[in-house]
Amino acid sequence: MLTSERLWTDGAVPPRGPAETRVGDDGPLTHVTLVWRKGESEDWLKFGKPVAERIIDRRQRVESYAAGQVFALVRWASNEYGTIRSTLDIVRAVAVDEPHTPIAQVDPGGDLLLSVKGWSKVAQVFRLIDAIEASSIDPCEVAPDHWRHVHNRMAGRERPRGYTLARHRAWLQRKALLP
Repeated sequence: MLTSERLWTDGAVPPRGPAETRVGDDGPLTHVTLVWRKGESEDWLKFGKPVAERIIDRRQRVESYAAGQVFALVRWASNEYGTIRSTLDIVRAVAVDEPHTPIAQVDPGGDLLLSVKGWSKVAQVFRLIDAIEASSIDPCEVAPDHWRHVHNRMAGRERPRGYTLARHRAWLQRKALLP
């Protein structure tokens, strides 16, 4: 009889069960499962600074985030007829006692700041992220309210405001006052 350890011949650690939760310095972590199947399904992070990464096999890895960290998860899938899914979610990892939204591939879920579906909307958010990076601002440090603003404006088919250095400075000052 083969054990699960022997089935993973490429040296990778077998995936853990959902009951096993790894803990970081600030408590339990939020885990994001990324899958890559060439030409079928590709998941990646547009931005984010994981505190831990675990490679499951050549096609899957799990990246982990501490409470409060922000990341952007992009999911794309296709079949023989073309693209069938393009989504982008900007998520804030939450602490154990915080309410959260269930999000596919994010365990246990998170504070969903922005969610768009369809390649044209995903590309529009990419342009906004690129503009933020061009201003020498790390998208992980952008005010969560800005991502909510972008989500709401795009849902209403309106143009979102840009994120300026002045807005960013105001956010950093407000953030310093938060408990």
